[in-house]
Amino acid sequence: MAKKYIVLDTETTGLEVKAGHRVIEIGAVLLNNRKKSDEHFHTYLNPMRLIDEEATQVHGITNEDLNDQPLFEDIAEEFIEFVDGATLVIHNAQFDVGFLNNELKLTSSTMPKLEEICTIEDSLQMAKDMFPGQRNSLDALIKRFDIKGYDRELHGGLKDANILADIYLHLTGGQSKFEFITNGNSDNSKKIKNTDVDDQLLKSIKKVITTKTDINAHETKLSEMEKKNKNEAIWRKF
Repeated sequence: MAKKYIVLDTETTGLEVKAGHRVIEIGAVLLNNRKKSDEHFHTYLNPMRLIDEEATQVHGITNEDLNDQPLFEDIAEEFIEFVDGATLVIHNAQFDVGFLNNELKLTSSTMPKLEEICTIEDSLQMAKDMFPGQRNSLDALIKRFDIKGYDRELHGGLKDANILADIYLHLTGGQSKFEFITNGNSDNSKKIKNTDVDDQLLKSIKKVITTKTDINAHETKLSEMEKKNKNEAIWRKF
């Protein structure tokens, strides 16, 4: 993961940009070498309009909470600087990108669209490709990957960005590499024995339970790929 990857989520006053709804929270977490880093961007925003009651029930943010928060235009430059050149990982990206592009447009006609300065990667589409025909919301993926440690009573921009970062690492292969101990021997050319594996690291790896439905869906997907490309899928060889 040499590129700059940022996992992002927003909360809004409602569901429709065309109805005048606005962004009220942005949470973004930088991934560093396939791990969540301490670098992040987080802000609440004054939308200069009322929040739909249904939206407040989802994220718990009230109109009173935002009275003293900055306008989007006050943080626009800082936000652009943070995400510029990154691959943005967003769940249901069309929703968040649409809202953020609207905020950028309202700030200034010279502001770029996100897709002009970033690569957009939709983790929802990734999950649908991996688990066709199944529920692929954040909550469903949290359960599927057995991700723990988060309160899901209410949504939140930064909290959901952290959750999505965990999910994204699972979707893209989990741990990138094992770390080994060599009993003080710094000669990496010597063969590493099985006993040299860090047992604590192995215990921390999440176990994903594959159901019969998952296996059948995977088999269907492989068959479709083979029929389309007239070639045996590489996964059959392992």
